Amino acid sequence: MRANDVLGIIQAQDYENAAPELTSVRTMASVPFGCRYRFIDFPLSTMVNAGITQIGIITKDNYQSLMDHVGSGKPWDLARKREGMFLLPPYNIMQGAGSLSRNTWLESLFSIMHFLQKARQEYVCIADTNTVYNFDFNDIFDFHTEKEADITIVYKHGPLPKANNMVVLDINDDARITDCSVVDSAAGEVDYCFNIFVMRKTLLLNLLTTAMAHGATSFFKDIIQAHVGDMKIVGYEATGFAEMIDSLKTYYAVNMSLLNPENRESLFRKDNPIITKISDNVPATYGPECKVVNSLVADGCVIEGEVANSLLFRGVTVEKGAVVKNCILMQGTIVHSGAVLDSVIGDKNVTITNSRTLTGDPNFPIYITKNIQV
Repeated sequence: MRANDVLGIIQAQDYENAAPELTSVRTMASVPFGCRYRFIDFPLSTMVNAGITQIGIITKDNYQSLMDHVGSGKPWDLARKREGMFLLPPYNIMQGAGSLSRNTWLESLFSIMHFLQKARQEYVCIADTNTVYNFDFNDIFDFHTEKEADITIVYKHGPLPKANNMVVLDINDDARITDCSVVDSAAGEVDYCFNIFVMRKTLLLNLLTTAMAHGATSFFKDIIQAHVGDMKIVGYEATGFAEMIDSLKTYYAVNMSLLNPENRESLFRKDNPIITKISDNVPATYGPECKVVNSLVADGCVIEGEVANSLLFRGVTVEKGAVVKNCILMQGTIVHSGAVLDSVIGDKNVTITNSRTLTGDPNFPIYITKNIQV
């Protein structure tokens, strides 16, 4: 299997209930991460780096920020006359007397059947956007070919994330998945689905058509679980820095883990760069009396106060006399003089007024909604 014979499909809006605070004004795909990135950047960049030349992004609603970020796909070299990047906007397909709500993977994939049928590629790689990772998809494609698999599922071993309808896998010594179950919780460490799938396009089309004809509603239960016994479904383990966002707490923790240089090097690899929208900002400006310790500071920031163990996105201002500790402050946030923030997530364009004190906890960070003045 060659990467240029693989069609990329990215689900932009699944698992939004995991972190509703962050997705009330945007899709999961366009949630900011790591000072300058969005979640969409990770599957999109990983697919492009592998050599995939046609990628469809399935949307549903609330996707203005996603369109603003990806644009024509130029930063990822996907603004092409042929193939390239396609935003697949929401629409309903009538089936019998009903209308698809597109609330599930199965419905959303069925709604893009025409796009799948027109694509020239023989294989399909489907990925979600509530995950952060950076590994070579060509290794997955080689694994799929070597195992002569019908479906390859990328999984991770560890504690089960707390998102709803998680898929736990039973995998034998030959990497074959012998059983799977859809659960909301599990004790100890398990092998759970990392929401990346590889299969032939014709197989996917047949499975979708059959499933919808029988009134199926779940991609995982009615396709994956239903065919564990009669298809060769194998598991490929995600290693290195690979995290799933299942709550605001996890979002905070995964962001803060980037303060560890080993995690940054594992995620932002020079040989497999994570690409994002280009923004022409001036370098960060540091005042003569500022103090910055163990923090990531993006371009365009103005730091005159104290910043420690924090991530500051583009254009954040910390005035003289302000203190920011253990915080994630998104683009355009202003912290005025005398304010003290600890364990706070500030969304875009938040204003913290003079002498305001906000103190959260790493397990319960305070979240401030976009465009709010406190």
